[in-house]
Amino acid sequence: MPHRPLAPVFAGLRLGPHALFAGLLVLVVVRILLTNGSAVALALVGALGAVYLAGAGVARARRPLLGCMWVAALTAVWAALVWLVPEAAYLVFPLFFLYLHVLPRVAGPLAVVGTTGVTIAAFAVHGGLTVGGVVGPVVGAGVALLIGLGYAALERRAAEREALVRELLATRDRLAAAEREQGVLAERARLAREIHDTVAQGLSSIQMLLYAAERADAESPGVAHVRLARQTAADGLAEARRFIRELAPPSLDQGLGPALERLTIAWSEREGVAVDLDVSDARGLPMDAQTALLRIAQGALANTAQHARASRARVALVAVEGGARLTVTDDGVGFDPDSAGDAVSGTDSFGLRAMRERVEQLDGRLCVDSAPGRGASIIVTLPAGAA
Repeated sequence: MPHRPLAPVFAGLRLGPHALFAGLLVLVVVRILLTNGSAVALALVGALGAVYLAGAGVARARRPLLGCMWVAALTAVWAALVWLVPEAAYLVFPLFFLYLHVLPRVAGPLAVVGTTGVTIAAFAVHGGLTVGGVVGPVVGAGVALLIGLGYAALERRAAEREALVRELLATRDRLAAAEREQGVLAERARLAREIHDTVAQGLSSIQMLLYAAERADAESPGVAHVRLARQTAADGLAEARRFIRELAPPSLDQGLGPALERLTIAWSEREGVAVDLDVSDARGLPMDAQTALLRIAQGALANTAQHARASRARVALVAVEGGARLTVTDDGVGFDPDSAGDAVSGTDSFGLRAMRERVEQLDGRLCVDSAPGRGASIIVTLPAGAA
């Protein structure tokens, strides 16, 4: 939770009315004892304190109905007490703040106006209508309204600021994750280049030299060893090139559309399955989003080749409200997504779980529509600015 610099101010404004109420209640008790007041007045003071303590947590719980019932009970007991003890009228000042804090927006000021009238009437009953008996409650009510409304505005601004801070922190975390992903992609590309420029090139040279030696002296007794060495170098070269292909995704320099086109053509030729491609302009997508969609398409086609036994597949990429939607479908045997997800993700690096993780990192949505016997459809939707 972000630190709130105004927290001490809010704590003081909340505790202040409670302390004021307690002090004024003690004053009323002392006044009753000094004037040999009635037991009824003392009983009303005790009831007022008990009601106040019983409902003090309601203001923090923010439950409107209970808050209104508590304030109504408190006001009723105070109104009865103020007709017996004139000093009890001063308790209206902390009540002003409770009205503004607990009651709904319009009811609070109305309650302040109403209790101000009751206070003026109580002063008039006990000592006659005077200027001080009118001005004092009116000024107190005005000050309470200013402080209460200002507190409400300050609290709203603080809540907005806290929400903004949370949003900024979440954005910072997303940017950090994007930077880490970029670092991983850059390191994979560097490893692919290093392997290609060192191990793969060396194995290729060894293979060519051994092949030349094998042809030059085909009848030599050691030609079997040369042939074995050449075959070993050829196998190592094939493994190195396969590793390079897995490390380095197809180039996205020309955009996601051409990369998907190259992917589908190569996959169709290799697997012997016709692929329909429908791609709209996706150049506005961030590089992370393009890479994720390309990887998801690779994984979906790989699953189609390994499990679907399909005769036709379709890859479609369309722009959607600043984002993008990738759909990969096939006419294969289909599967149950709920029961097959764990199995696929456990045996295939491009399983459903890996797809979901990529999509969740970009705040997107993944939908798998399939059932046994009616093919499969994987739909990925990324929002605008996904990164």
